[in-house]
Amino acid sequence: MKKLPLIARIIIWLLIGISLGVICRTTHFAGPIIVIATFRQLVSTFLGFVIPLIIIGLIVPGIASLGKQSKKGLLLTTTLAYLSTISAGIIAFIVGCTVLPHLTQHVETLMTEGEGVTPLFTLDIPALMSVMSALVLSFILGIGLASKPKSSLLKLCTEFSELMMALIKNVIIPLVPLYIGSVFSELSYSGEIFVTLKSFLLVYLVLFLLQVGYLIILYTLAGGIKGKNPFSLLKHMIPAYITAAGTQSSAATIPVTLDCVKSNGVRPDICEFVIPLSATIHIAGDTMTIVLTSMALMLMNGQTPTLGHYVPFILMLGIMMIAAPGVPGGGVMAALGLLQSMLGFGALQTPLMIALHAAQDSFGTATNVVGDGAMAIFVEKLMSHETVESVSLQEKRC
Repeated sequence: MKKLPLIARIIIWLLIGISLGVICRTTHFAGPIIVIATFRQLVSTFLGFVIPLIIIGLIVPGIASLGKQSKKGLLLTTTLAYLSTISAGIIAFIVGCTVLPHLTQHVETLMTEGEGVTPLFTLDIPALMSVMSALVLSFILGIGLASKPKSSLLKLCTEFSELMMALIKNVIIPLVPLYIGSVFSELSYSGEIFVTLKSFLLVYLVLFLLQVGYLIILYTLAGGIKGKNPFSLLKHMIPAYITAAGTQSSAATIPVTLDCVKSNGVRPDICEFVIPLSATIHIAGDTMTIVLTSMALMLMNGQTPTLGHYVPFILMLGIMMIAAPGVPGGGVMAALGLLQSMLGFGALQTPLMIALHAAQDSFGTATNVVGDGAMAIFVEKLMSHETVESVSLQEKRC
């Protein structure tokens, strides 16, 4: 099963969990569900401990590495990517407020922590620091080390980042399917699962249409700047979209994205600077996924998403996911700390969020990648040819 894609493993364990929950509910035998609830509680406690460490491991080298880029090109690309990301999040919030209450109105409130079955035992593993403390420390270290590229502390942080990525890839991601299966077994045991799954499918449909609509908006603007038909520009980006959907990695798709953007008439020196940088900082598709699915979970849990909740969350999310690891599911793992600290997600909502994101990760990544092509067109318009050549030479020296 290790050779199967993550989403395939999630689906298999999800079906196993649902089937087991239905059988235990029908036979009135709660033993297996109690054991599963214990496993879920232990994994949840472990995640609570490692999330602050993951935040530090991902953000510090991510911010520090930006200091190595050309200043003008970096400023333009980062600003445009960040504006695109938060705009996507705000649009997703507006659409969610309009559509989601109608899709979730017939869904029973999800189980809250402590309902259903009681675990056999629990372990208390306090985190070394809170999520917000980890964020502040990461920003301080990242900004400070950006001007010290040869610092031994930066080397230590980079090695720590590699350790956290290995932890995500080799421990957390393999546990995710089992973790999600345990949650769905409890949901099916409580009798809430089928209406909930129906609502999730409708949320996915809204999300896919939203992502396509956002790309059309981006390329309508880019087409106006470039003087080309936006749908012709989008057509040239189809190979990058398909590759990103298959690999679930913006970084792995960079060579294909470069070819597609160059075929849209963007100068090579701009492409070679903007596309690799945007692959780590432009996360409009993932932001829409996380915003819309988290809103759906809040509504299913009897909560009302508000602008006060989501504006700070979206602003922080745009920074939080910088240089998220290039493994399937890495984006949502980077966002778990914000979901818990800013939206109040608990031990039940966290694995559900991982499952929802994993099922849509391919299309979110593909949206990110195609959006990178629009970023290159915008940057090309804003930078003079002389400055672009200077950036290109600096990059070659590096």
